[in-house]
Amino acid sequence: MALPAQDERTVPAVVLGDLDREPLERSLEDVQGLIEQYGHVVVVCSQAVPRAVEQRLHTVRSLLESDRIAVFRPELPPLGLAVLARQLRQLASCDLSPGVLASAGRLLTHYIHAGALLGSVARLDRVPVDLKSHAKSWVPGSQFGVLAHPTPQLVRIAPGATLSGPEFRTSMLVAPGQLQSDWVTSNLVKVWNAQGLREAVLPAESATWWGTPKLIEFCAYLPDLSVLYQLVTSVRQNSCHWCGIDVIGDRCVFCSALPPTHEQPARAG
Repeated sequence: MALPAQDERTVPAVVLGDLDREPLERSLEDVQGLIEQYGHVVVVCSQAVPRAVEQRLHTVRSLLESDRIAVFRPELPPLGLAVLARQLRQLASCDLSPGVLASAGRLLTHYIHAGALLGSVARLDRVPVDLKSHAKSWVPGSQFGVLAHPTPQLVRIAPGATLSGPEFRTSMLVAPGQLQSDWVTSNLVKVWNAQGLREAVLPAESATWWGTPKLIEFCAYLPDLSVLYQLVTSVRQNSCHWCGIDVIGDRCVFCSALPPTHEQPARAG
């Protein structure tokens, strides 16, 4: 899920692999080393990874007794999550504080349109699927366009079939799996008026998330760093009443403290 950099300013990703299989001491050493090197760590984790990975992350955070580790698990398909992680890496090169950068993930999630073309929806449980679609998924050759975020939508591929797309300029990233079709690259990209189209390797968690390896995953996103920076800095910032770090939103991403019942004074970003 560590996508190639968009430009030379994009901060490299650090992949914490095998968290559910390696010794705990190794995980502690790796994360402690990142904290010592960078000061704060933002972990972007897919909801499709094994439960043991999430448990290991929280165990490491607890044992290190550190409020400088943020664990972020948004409800995005794997490719959309990979795009979000790259956007945060882009913003990491800017003059944003750690708390603002980490909490920017929640904001940028709203501007990501993520879905897939599926050969079957029989095992899809991330998006509502009616009985009629389930039945049609057993018909040989059936394909389904599914939008998982921001608003779930499912259509059976037929002439004129499409999905609701963004109302702003985006680029599109496509990751093919074990499905042959040009519907995304010849149809959807035009309907969504994407300004650029690139191909990526299908994330390892995608087949699990979508319930089938016969898919083509896609994601429309804001590619320009200047636009991302403007979005983040236009939102008001607050100081966490518990740890004092600057954040945007109603919850500190590092210490997880909610704001007190009285409203905190806000200041312009």
